[in-house]
Amino acid sequence: MNHDPSCIFCRIASGQLPSRKVYEDEQLLAFHDIAPWAPVHFLIIPKKHIASLADTTPAAHEALLGRMLALAPGLAREQGVTNGFRTLINTGEDGLQEVPHLHMHVIGGPRPWKKG
Repeated sequence: MNHDPSCIFCRIASGQLPSRKVYEDEQLLAFHDIAPWAPVHFLIIPKKHIASLADTTPAAHEALLGRMLALAPGLAREQGVTNGFRTLINTGEDGLQEVPHLHMHVIGGPRPWKKG
């Protein structure tokens, strides 16, 4: 796997930093956000370092991106979301991406939320 030792999400994916895991397999890790916007807020990340959605291509990443999206509904249900959720991928500086590692927010639960 391609890892960036200076990337906080690579360090979480490799087990160097702790997280509250929601799901894990060979390619993906899902864990609770440390600053949640809503009652349920977790991230789904690839274990391989990909800086942003802008760095993906259909040929190389279509299956991975599809798995990230397909995983979200079941994990949201497991976390108690029953009335809908949001998925959000911030991309690049102008897209308000804070951590330069591709990640998808899954946000749900009863409103009102802090953001969104």
